[in-house]
Amino acid sequence: MDTEAFRQSIVTKVYHITPASNVTLHKHPTHDEIFYCVKGEGFGVLEGSEVPLSPGKAFIVAAGTMHALRSDGDLFVTSSLIPLADAPRPPRHAPGNQ
Repeated sequence: MDTEAFRQSIVTKVYHITPASNVTLHKHPTHDEIFYCVKGEGFGVLEGSEVPLSPGKAFIVAAGTMHALRSDGDLFVTSSLIPLADAPRPPRHAPGNQ
């Protein structure tokens, strides 16, 4: 495995989730996603179940799993998309969901 190419294919973002900007259900067929809550409270939604998020909490979404984020207030999370072996670079989220 080309570790430098793998490193460059990992995409990390910071999201500010509010009631007006919840991330709708979607999936990444070729990437696992790791969420880490930095500030605030909210929920990770995984195919119908919810994972409570608060500072220091994390959850992992396996490739191909429908998931979303929601909050009734302000939620700040980091998101890292980790490619499966030999997977192409992930598509970007739609504007407004960042």
